[in-house]
Amino acid sequence: MKCLALTALVVTSLALAACERKAPGGDTGAATGQQPAATTAATTAATPVEPLMATARGLFKVIPDTAPDLPGNAATPEKVALGKMLYFDPRLAASHAISCSSCHNLGLGGTDNEETSIGHRWQRGDRNAPTVLNAVFNTAQFWDGRAADLEAQAGGPMVNPVEMASPEVHVPEQLRGIPGYREAFARAFPGEADPVTLANAQKAIAVFEAGLLTPDAPFDRYLKGDAAALSAEQKEGLSVFVDKGCIRCHNGINIGGAMYAKFGVFASPGAKLLPPGDKGRYTVTKADGDQYSFKVPTLRNITLTAPYFHTGTVWNLREAVAVMGDAQLGSTLSEPEIDKLTAFMGSLTGKQPEVTMPILPPSVATTPRPKP
Repeated sequence: MKCLALTALVVTSLALAACERKAPGGDTGAATGQQPAATTAATTAATPVEPLMATARGLFKVIPDTAPDLPGNAATPEKVALGKMLYFDPRLAASHAISCSSCHNLGLGGTDNEETSIGHRWQRGDRNAPTVLNAVFNTAQFWDGRAADLEAQAGGPMVNPVEMASPEVHVPEQLRGIPGYREAFARAFPGEADPVTLANAQKAIAVFEAGLLTPDAPFDRYLKGDAAALSAEQKEGLSVFVDKGCIRCHNGINIGGAMYAKFGVFASPGAKLLPPGDKGRYTVTKADGDQYSFKVPTLRNITLTAPYFHTGTVWNLREAVAVMGDAQLGSTLSEPEIDKLTAFMGSLTGKQPEVTMPILPPSVATTPRPKP
């Protein structure tokens, strides 16, 4: 779903340093030549942990294989199945032409690879769409953090006149007009007299999105103890990442997404990257100290999510790294440092979720028609 106000790498796209916190299978060992599990565990335990790995383990966490629980929104197979259908259904948009997947394409790293997304009647949003992958681990959603979680975020694009343009009252009306959805909502929310609501649609989408994780990146394997998971250049890049102070903003499980930071701490990146009319977090809090602050984006899968920054105006990752060195670190990075940092970021691409397209319930003669 296009959180036009949310996405793919902005102000702290690589927010390095100087950012200040403001917010909140079967046994195949013989066939593959792998060691038996017990032997592998013993070997790992006996292998000394290199200092860089120990440092990294104190700063970052591994992406899990399974979705975390959402408070007050328990995941059930029926609810996840409903959320999956809704995620891919363009009929949630007034035009019946835009779905959550339009702006958060799971085949494109959870983004749309657009500077800003195309919405209702070819309108353009103001900000780049961030990735939905691993978004459950962000402290909040959207670039300015105006949605507390995935559930709150899921409703924004549906009713936004620039995005999907469905009035709040029309969303349940549209869904009730599709017999298959009435049945799917009843299964997902048993016992409710009227389960087809916008709130329940948001809950279902949220539990589906919470499972869009990308585990087993080379960096995750490194954190687990596989010293060979990173190349020599990637390890050098990790050292630069730590030593330069990038970890002040990009840390934790998502290597970002846990705080807000001002874009341009040491130097302005210019109006192209930081339009003066978009004051970021300030639009939510109205606090002067939040002017031009944005949610630090995740660096997970960053090689898949160009273009970068909240404006989506930089398509080259090396360029984005250089910009953030100047703007956030107050340090002009050398070409070798940029190369090493970029190489390290290549280790952050995990296993992409394999999602089969759902068969959506068909419309009938009485289903509300599209409004182009």
